[in-house]
Amino acid sequence: PLGQVSGLAEQLEERLFHLYGIHNELIQERLQELAEVMERVGEAEAELRQVCRTVEAAYRDLCL
Repeated sequence: PLGQVSGLAEQLEERLFHLYGIHNELIQERLQELAEVMERVGEAEAELRQVCRTVEAAYRDLCL
């Protein structure tokens, strides 16, 4: 009986390590995706700032 319990515990431990590995890989993939999205957001913000500066300059030119 003790040997069976020990064997089952070992199998459970191996299964948990396997699941942890898969879960960890998924988390790493999601973090990579998040980093890429945040980079695109940053680029979009920079483009919007440039558009705002252009509109401000055009507005100043029209009003002066």
